[in-house]
Amino acid sequence: MAEGFNKSHLLGIEELSAAEIKFILKTAEAMKEISFREIKKVPTLRGKTIITFFYEPSTRTRTSFEIAAKRLSADTINISASTSSLVKGESLLDTAKNLQAMQPDVLIIRHPHAGAPHFLAKHIEAAVINAGDGMHEHPTQALLDALSIIEKKGGIEGLEIAIIGDIAHSRVARSDILLFTKLGANVRIAGPLTLIPPYAEVLGSKVCECIEEALEGVDVVIALRVQRERLKQVLFPDLREYAIMFGLNRKRLSLTKKDAILMHPGPVNWGVELDPEIMNMDRTIILDQVTNGVAVRMAVLALVAG
Repeated sequence: MAEGFNKSHLLGIEELSAAEIKFILKTAEAMKEISFREIKKVPTLRGKTIITFFYEPSTRTRTSFEIAAKRLSADTINISASTSSLVKGESLLDTAKNLQAMQPDVLIIRHPHAGAPHFLAKHIEAAVINAGDGMHEHPTQALLDALSIIEKKGGIEGLEIAIIGDIAHSRVARSDILLFTKLGANVRIAGPLTLIPPYAEVLGSKVCECIEEALEGVDVVIALRVQRERLKQVLFPDLREYAIMFGLNRKRLSLTKKDAILMHPGPVNWGVELDPEIMNMDRTIILDQVTNGVAVRMAVLALVAG
């Protein structure tokens, strides 16, 4: 653990203070330069062993954690639920204890059930990093979103930020709202009423009745994917109607400030939450988010294991 960050794990934004969030982001800013060197490697975590254990599919999060670990010179092991003894009936706790017996330093886990990383943190000695737990949190995504905003806006305090889409099933939305409000931003949310959770205002966000109200004069827009894999019932007519009512296009983005930026945690369903015509706009910084994901995850790994 480093001075300025006193946690043994990274389980969620909810557990972090504003000062700790800022310290992680400052560390990530310093780490980002490494990715643009000719030799993209430093010895920070040489001799450390990092395991990524993903129960759910992932491209950006899993790959960027692995790249981050390797750029810090750590040894990395990747495990998928489909290729582990879980398919033979082994419990999460037994799997984790067996992995712990091999003396890893960090376990990065993505799990469909909320609280799984918190459960493991109580039972194993390795540092645990939450790479997404059910509909609960996705802390490193919120951190990379914050870093991306700071790069473009110079800070977060006082900004108006709109989050549009499937709020109820989005761990990204929950972590984003927690982080942005802790750093002094005002957050608005909009989407089908069936996809707005009852606790949204408790987290500190303002629920808007229509997308136009949410977008009016904002500095940042974050679009969310409709998480069809988590929908247990029909909560809106179809994707075509969703695109008409809540999809972002040039006309709707014209309601925002002229220098507003557009973000998305990915994967993007083009033609649903985002119109393809805005893919290459200067204000669209989706790929910047991916780049910053490596820097943030390097910072997190260095802080919990360095």
